[in-house]
Amino acid sequence: MKKLVCLIGIVALALVGALTVQDAAAQTVTLRYAHMNAPSSIAGQQATMLAKAIEEKTKGAVKVNVFPASQLGTLQEQAEAVSSGSVQLHHNTMAGIGSLYEPFGALDTPFMYRDVDHLMRVADPNSPVMKTLGEGLLKARGVRVFYTFYFGTRQLTADRLVLAPKDLQGVKIRAIPFPIYMAAVEGMGAVATPVDFAELPTQLATKAVNGQENPVDTIFANKFYETQSHLMLTGHIKGAELVVFNDAAWKKLSPTLQSQIMEAAGEVSKKATQMTKESDDSYTKQLADKGMKVIGPKEGLDINAFQTRVQGEVSKRFDAKFGEVYKQIRAIQ
Repeated sequence: MKKLVCLIGIVALALVGALTVQDAAAQTVTLRYAHMNAPSSIAGQQATMLAKAIEEKTKGAVKVNVFPASQLGTLQEQAEAVSSGSVQLHHNTMAGIGSLYEPFGALDTPFMYRDVDHLMRVADPNSPVMKTLGEGLLKARGVRVFYTFYFGTRQLTADRLVLAPKDLQGVKIRAIPFPIYMAAVEGMGAVATPVDFAELPTQLATKAVNGQENPVDTIFANKFYETQSHLMLTGHIKGAELVVFNDAAWKKLSPTLQSQIMEAAGEVSKKATQMTKESDDSYTKQLADKGMKVIGPKEGLDINAFQTRVQGEVSKRFDAKFGEVYKQIRAIQ
């Protein structure tokens, strides 16, 4: 009888153990993804697409909660949060991630890329440039490069007509509060005014700043046409967004989950890049339909004057610091 009771006890413990393992396996991992963009923007849409793709690829084992529109803080605070691990995923400009590891700022240098394809070859996580920078970021801040996507070409908007740098003398233009962007706006001839993206609509509405610069998708999604009368097609920065992953959180995932998540990332990266490439002309037209005056070379915009002045300012400030990265970027065909 005692043997029977003992046997029953052993079986019961085994069953409990099996159930515990099954329960553990059935538990879902929840990741927090923070970003600054409006949900309707392409950058915002790709975050939602990623969350959906990850849940589908992992069959619900990994869920991603997305916090758009700077809900979890400023650009700087969100970058720091992915380093500390309070959020696990985040996308930012290259120079924004430069707040964690400075050399990334080189990748947002104005007038650096021959075309969008050149930009994306450089921004590919497997490119020589990105591999080197990614290793530095991982070692310095515990943040790993996840994937990139084309964010768009940055254009200038203002509450007035601007044709050349002289037209921006004394004019306050919002700059992303990171060094390379401050230099770009000052190089344009304006008074560069650092403003976090979350505060930008109010700053434009109250005339605390007279203009800003962003891709047309971002300009449209955030309704900057309500306060900005002119869109100048300066095309001064071709930019890719960098999606990063907290390394400690990544290492907690099984190899199978990591593989499934990387597959989702690859699909979303391609889709978001294609969406942005295809949308530039349509968003420019939609901004014109909203009443913005679109100013290009035909309307007298002196892009060469902007390029010469901006490149001179950036070269003076950053060639010594980023010169080696610049050589590597230019070497990529």
